[in-house]
Amino acid sequence: MASSESSSLLSPSISPSSNDQSTCPSITALKSLLTTTLRITTTDNRVFIGTFMGTDQLLNIILVNTEEYILGHEASRFVGQVMLPWRLILHVEAFDQQNTSNGKVKDDRSLYM
Repeated sequence: MASSESSSLLSPSISPSSNDQSTCPSITALKSLLTTTLRITTTDNRVFIGTFMGTDQLLNIILVNTEEYILGHEASRFVGQVMLPWRLILHVEAFDQQNTSNGKVKDDRSLYM
């Protein structure tokens, strides 16, 4: 009886086999940004530049090797690993360094999320 009750709780739309998140385009795009340098601007006029290591279920962003800048000040400080709450984030930029045909590294800063 317990098995019939548990199977009736799972509708076809939320069964484990049909909810494969690894093929979702947004998950694939997020995975492609792993180990990319991100520049994140927060609501309290701070900018964090660090390596993107992931998010959690609440969409907080985790960066490592991070520098913190305060808008309007020239100085920065190394803060290491940080977790930025999604509600504080105003803007996220991904810096994609690509090799060009002449062998130089191109810093493409046109990807905004």
